[in-house]
Amino acid sequence: MTLRVRLPFSASCLLAALACFPHFGRAQESPYIVTYDHYLEEPGNLEVEYFSTFGTQRGGNNFHAFWTELEYGATAWWTTELYLDGQTTFQESTIFTGLRFENRIRPLKHEHFVNPILYVEYERKNGADKILKEVEGHDVESDFLVPNAAARKDHINELEFKLILSSTVKGWNFAENIIASKNLSNQPWEFGYALGASRPLALKASAKRCSFCRENFVAGVEMYGGLGDRYSFGLNNTSHYVAPVVAWNLPSGWTLRLSPSFGLNDNSHAFLLRWGVSREITGFGSAMNRLFRGRS
Repeated sequence: MTLRVRLPFSASCLLAALACFPHFGRAQESPYIVTYDHYLEEPGNLEVEYFSTFGTQRGGNNFHAFWTELEYGATAWWTTELYLDGQTTFQESTIFTGLRFENRIRPLKHEHFVNPILYVEYERKNGADKILKEVEGHDVESDFLVPNAAARKDHINELEFKLILSSTVKGWNFAENIIASKNLSNQPWEFGYALGASRPLALKASAKRCSFCRENFVAGVEMYGGLGDRYSFGLNNTSHYVAPVVAWNLPSGWTLRLSPSFGLNDNSHAFLLRWGVSREITGFGSAMNRLFRGRS
């Protein structure tokens, strides 16, 4: 089986296996794909997610980038995640592009009007990575024109930091992310941002269980882009996007997300289409503890 088939097939098998798992979460999930809010994973729960990005490419071949996330609630104040990334550039090839190890820490215990989250991520990827999980520095559309065969030879080790500020008022969530990243190969610091606002279509739950009730849908919008680097901070030669977002939280425990993104200047991709599916497994940590204790 070629890599072109194997990566999406493996993700599909993983999600199919989750359908048979007896425990699942029913928490209201955020619709954001780029922006982070202040909600962490519940302690001991595991969320498995698969996301895709289809991108148009002026002057080159369109692409389909995809990634799988394993998100675990280590404690009430710490959530950790592992990402596996890949992409297909049409008329070229399908390749594995790298992995990411993410941690989010909540320094304040209780809910506040503004809730800060500290984010740190280590990325080990190659230059062909196209998931566009965020936009930093002078990332522009033309950077994606390099053929896979050449781009994959560029190996990148990077640290990324975010200050996440998030508030929830009368059902509305407002989130702001300030991004700073450092390529460990003696490159300058790069900066970016992401902003989001969202709200459930209804705040009051229906009396009976249903899939199409308005409270199961969360809609909003996010905007994100680059802010240059330490030598040329600002909007010059940067790309920016605006994206409506919607999440459908099914009673079965699955969440579906959809987000078309539109470039706001000539440096941006004209159009990106993102979608994702996820499921939360409650009590995963306890189940693993019982399993390994039973084998000891």
